[in-house]
Amino acid sequence: MRPLPLRRRALLRAAAFGIAFTVPVAVLAYVVRAQVGGIVRLDQRAIAAATDYTRDHPDLQQALIVWQQAFQARWVNLAATLVCVWVWRRHGLTTRALWAFLTIMAAWAIQLGAKGLVQRARPVVEDAVAHAPGSSFPSGHATNTAAVALTLALLLWPLLSRGGRVAVPLVAVTVTLLTGLDRVLLGVHYPSDVVAGFALGTALAGASYLGYSGWSATPPDRET
Repeated sequence: MRPLPLRRRALLRAAAFGIAFTVPVAVLAYVVRAQVGGIVRLDQRAIAAATDYTRDHPDLQQALIVWQQAFQARWVNLAATLVCVWVWRRHGLTTRALWAFLTIMAAWAIQLGAKGLVQRARPVVEDAVAHAPGSSFPSGHATNTAAVALTLALLLWPLLSRGGRVAVPLVAVTVTLLTGLDRVLLGVHYPSDVVAGFALGTALAGASYLGYSGWSATPPDRET
């Protein structure tokens, strides 16, 4: 184990990182619950414009629906779990793989709890291009994809080549942004839901890693 002062500093960094990202989410949750006019109007205008565009492009609509199904949390988390198992079995990074798996599962559970707490209604779209059940804030797809993308990038970091350390973060960011765009273009989430999801997913994965890296006996980026 690392000396207690180092572990305390790591936990403080983790807490600071989590707070920095979750406070804006909490503020945004209050704003949407209170139906503050400016945010609500911007959200509604964005949804109207996005769904009009999607409706005018049937091929895009079909691609968005396929993306929606492929990036449901159950499939994303199953794929991420298989990556965790591969890192554990193939490379022997047991604690690192366990950290990643537990972080992904915790993020999944926390975003479900946040949805139940805020209980924002889904966008109401005339001639809707897609439907989704449950509450709207934060976007589950956005939260889960952001958390999984960051967690997997950090999990794989010690195994990556120099080129991989450019490609993997680039793919992670691209997939996360496309998932958020998918939710708005299909009219199943407001932009503020997606932004909150990105922030929450990043907060959970980032804070978890900072805490784990400070608690470990061996610096995680030096594991072999």
